[in-house]
Amino acid sequence: MNEKTSLKRSMGLKASARISNSIIHILLIIISIIWLIPFACILLQSFRVESTWPVPYVIPETWGIDNYVRLFSTDFPRWYIMTFVIALVVAVCQTVIVLCMSYTLSRFRFKLRKFLMQFMLILGMFPGILAMIILYRVLDDLHLTGQYGNSLPGLILVYVASSGMGYYVSKGFFDTVPKTLDEAARIDGATRAQVLWKIILPMAKPIVIYTVLTAFMGPWGDFVFARYISMNTSAGMNVAVGLQSWLSLDQINNRYTMFCAGGVVVAIPVTILFLCLQKYYVEGVTGGAVKG
Repeated sequence: MNEKTSLKRSMGLKASARISNSIIHILLIIISIIWLIPFACILLQSFRVESTWPVPYVIPETWGIDNYVRLFSTDFPRWYIMTFVIALVVAVCQTVIVLCMSYTLSRFRFKLRKFLMQFMLILGMFPGILAMIILYRVLDDLHLTGQYGNSLPGLILVYVASSGMGYYVSKGFFDTVPKTLDEAARIDGATRAQVLWKIILPMAKPIVIYTVLTAFMGPWGDFVFARYISMNTSAGMNVAVGLQSWLSLDQINNRYTMFCAGGVVVAIPVTILFLCLQKYYVEGVTGGAVKG
């Protein structure tokens, strides 16, 4: 009787597990469909050539790549290149700063260390929009806004300035790396910098890629602050601000389909990066969440 009871119980558990897994998969499929619908609509509208204004239907009556061709005869290439340069420079600088800060807080013990970590954590809770006015005044005094045609270095300066405060995930990952490796390398005569660059970072490839991706994504998709300092000048706009300007009342009827095409082009590099580096991205997030 005991064997029959345990057998029935195990079969019941397996059946309930299959049912719960099926429900979870169905919910995930539904959520994925809802999430992908806007992107599918933008993609379809980018190939519509029978008209350039918003229409109440999704599937184009006439297909073509005219919107993509016309896209590169506008200011879009300049916006795109400017945004790419900003994102690339910020990704490199921010990654170096974050990794150095994370390694320092993970390996060194010094006075006010905990206070510094808590202070940066509390400071990061305040929304960045609170500092927009003073940041604009500083950049304007330095002639680094759109009206002076120098918004590119201004944006890079702002994005990189507070990079060290994003140490949380990277520090958690470094905490999982045994400190005995550092000690062995130090005994062999390695400096702290050599320990970081030649021993720790090769082992921390997932967190490095995670840091690069997040650092690249920030300026690539930024709109609020970029629009604030662009001063509505085409030379000072990044790609997000430039595309949004095409949705104004005086331009939307002539450039709506080009706006959709621009959205598709903007999404391509980020999509490729995530598809190629998804494995390391997930490993970086989960590895950095082990310790705080």
